[in-house]
Amino acid sequence: MIVFINDFFEITEQNGKVYLKTMKSGFPLKDFDAILRSFPRIKLTNFAVLKNVLSKENATPVEVGQWLPNLEIEVSRDKMYASLFIHETPDFIRRNQQQLHAQINQLLEEKRIVHGILPIHMENIMPGKAILIAQGTPPVKGEDAKITYLEIPERKPVIREDGKADYYDMNFIFEIQEGSWLGEKIPPQSGQEGKNVYGELLPAVSGRDAPLKYDHKSAYECDEDGKVVLRSRISGVLEHLQGQISVNHHLPINGDVGIETGNLQFDGSITIRGTIQNSFSVTAKGDISIEGPEGVSGAKLIKSIDGDIFIRGGIFGLGETRIEAGGSIFVKHVNEANLIAGNEIHIGFYAIGSYLRAHSILVDERKGKIIGGTAIANSQIVTAISGNRLERRTELIIHSINKQEAYAIIQEKAAYLKTLQEEVLSLEEQVGRLSAIANRLNTQQIAAFEQAKLKLKQYNEEALEIDHEIKKMMNDLRNVGKEEIYVTKEANAGTYIQIGKKSSILSKMTKGKFALEFGELNV
Repeated sequence: MIVFINDFFEITEQNGKVYLKTMKSGFPLKDFDAILRSFPRIKLTNFAVLKNVLSKENATPVEVGQWLPNLEIEVSRDKMYASLFIHETPDFIRRNQQQLHAQINQLLEEKRIVHGILPIHMENIMPGKAILIAQGTPPVKGEDAKITYLEIPERKPVIREDGKADYYDMNFIFEIQEGSWLGEKIPPQSGQEGKNVYGELLPAVSGRDAPLKYDHKSAYECDEDGKVVLRSRISGVLEHLQGQISVNHHLPINGDVGIETGNLQFDGSITIRGTIQNSFSVTAKGDISIEGPEGVSGAKLIKSIDGDIFIRGGIFGLGETRIEAGGSIFVKHVNEANLIAGNEIHIGFYAIGSYLRAHSILVDERKGKIIGGTAIANSQIVTAISGNRLERRTELIIHSINKQEAYAIIQEKAAYLKTLQEEVLSLEEQVGRLSAIANRLNTQQIAAFEQAKLKLKQYNEEALEIDHEIKKMMNDLRNVGKEEIYVTKEANAGTYIQIGKKSSILSKMTKGKFALEFGELNV
């Protein structure tokens, strides 16, 4: 079939291929582009061959391209999109819209494209340009599981302006009754199926599931109204510990800890309505709340292994009292005592002649005082006044973390955690197999079964502890370089300031934020 002919050459089409025969050389290449625009069905495959053919007479036709169909539909690899190409001139498209619509529908039928077909507006079509003609419906991912926990009120002391004795007031112990709602999970949703342009179903993508994180000894799951509800197995005190919710046993002491009670050691939380008498000790795994307004005088040891300690009054340590908390310590004032906290120490009025050690030490920035003694923190120390007019030596120290050493410790802990987790998986598999045949086990096998369960529990607890330590160290590393000592009103002469390895003793009264600037202390 002859497609085009002039004095210089002849273009023909045969079996979907385009041929060029040159009768006369010298036809300008730039003018050939106009011919191609007049025949959108011609697709050149080799420009170099075309240039060579036009440059000399050639009686034998030479293949230079392809003869495209007037309509083409291409489907994407994922079968979600179909594109239409019309290889006709704009004039032809405008004059033959009805015919083209019929051809398009026939081609869609031949290609078995049945879903998501879109309307075609002929007036917007450009020859050879892709037009989206069908679009599949992607599957809709289901909603992820939604988890909600019962919140514990924030433990943040509020100092009242009236100065009354009970101004340092907190709802420290959050008591829970057996069967109380602790949280819930709305399960992940299944999502909606999709379809590709061929009408083939695409499976729905379910939302991601997530476990409720809780202490299995003190809480349990149950199905209620399509939700997984978390409830308390016991009456006690609500706590969030190492990323999981738990209810600790609660021991209320309506009076003092002294001769009548003896020293206390309890695997839970303790509320003491009175005080702890001279030389007596209290140790608890959970929180300790001492409600007596007179505070504590001369107690030997008050220790919370995993929780916080709240003392409504002050501490008169007489140089003997030691307060230790895995979490934070909240107290009105401190005299000659040793306070050590894993998280923060909050002091309402003052600390005199005491040793304080915590991640952050926060003394009321409006009128709080640290006079004498030593305060050591990893991140921040805040007080209104440090030292006194008599230039009593008062040490405010920030121990910066060595990044290199910290990363090495984290890597070591992470490697051990991985080993523990592998052991846990192995033990879970073993316990699961034995559980399925528990009623057929002999005495020796039952003993091995119980031993495996005990070891699994121990490994799980250890893994939780190490994971908590790693997260804490990573959080500490994020604060490296932000350490500061902030004295809002009076940093008296005799105050010793140290951040990292840089230190200075103030020779005159000043105030402000002390930090490392370009590696030097800005004193």
